[in-house]
Amino acid sequence: MRNSIRGISAITGMVLLMTVSGCVSNGGKNSMTLMLDVGYLPKHAPFISAVERGFFKEEGIDLTVMPGSGSTNTVTSVVTGKVDVGWADFGATVTAQGRGAEVKQVNLLQARSAYAVVGLAGTGIKGWDDLRGKTVATEGGGAMTAMWPFAMSKLGLKEGDVNVVPASSASKIPGLLAGQWDANLALYVSDQPAIDALGRKAVVLKWSDLGIDLYGNGIVASDEKLKKDPDQIRRFNRAMQKGFLWACGHPADAAKDFQKQVSGYETKTITLAINAQCALNRGTGESVNQYGVMDDAGVQKIIDVAHKFLGLKQGSNLTPEDVYSNSYLTPLNSTETIQAP
Repeated sequence: MRNSIRGISAITGMVLLMTVSGCVSNGGKNSMTLMLDVGYLPKHAPFISAVERGFFKEEGIDLTVMPGSGSTNTVTSVVTGKVDVGWADFGATVTAQGRGAEVKQVNLLQARSAYAVVGLAGTGIKGWDDLRGKTVATEGGGAMTAMWPFAMSKLGLKEGDVNVVPASSASKIPGLLAGQWDANLALYVSDQPAIDALGRKAVVLKWSDLGIDLYGNGIVASDEKLKKDPDQIRRFNRAMQKGFLWACGHPADAAKDFQKQVSGYETKTITLAINAQCALNRGTGESVNQYGVMDDAGVQKIIDVAHKFLGLKQGSNLTPEDVYSNSYLTPLNSTETIQAP
């Protein structure tokens, strides 16, 4: 078998959609599809390296990695069987489960969320106190937008103290650079490197610094898939964890893997994204040293937030046991040194 990855290009920091394919086969039980949260960005370099460096081949899996268009759509694609697994925001998974989606989080690659307010250096925002009276752009929907009042309450601000305007995902960074607004609600692992790639310096105000420290993105699989092929999910998780941690330990090499497939990003921009992404590997709960492992307390925090801000019905009896499973993991220490196959 050979590795095959289709190259794509980047335009002004925004990456076109692409498909990444691992060891080529005739399909069948060893073939899998993974949908990401959005189209390819430097933060996704670990996924490319996991394929490129042979971690999935080692597990006998022919993996096709597909771009996404938001975590909610990714979860829906998993539910409907369009893809085998997805990489999606934990909050999006919980709200989908509250609506009856039969899916579970099975591998927490991102133990902490990357929610942030991202501005530009030299434009008047240096810290959280500078947001009063400023204009912040955000997409019309999504978990982060819905939770913005939560962040405001942590700051002691009320509605109207910060002007919030709608913007499409594609227009947020150009609008910020043009001075149409002062900052973006954004995942800093995406926007900070994109701003860097355009020759500007970002100011990042992390929600975690306000005490809003929630699970980020993880691997989602349908209950049907878990029942039909649990061994494949276990092999997928082993390959994904090893590949991800390998990239974290070798950011410059992972950046080269990314550059083979995606043009338009300098090495320093990609390594910035990888290092930012990998800084979110370790959580703060009882499973802090077990990469990918979730616990009831961390999941319950997401359920509680979903009830208050994400539209999860108050009458829902969703429990942590419904939301996640560690049964398909062979835990790795998040600081473990990984060798490529």
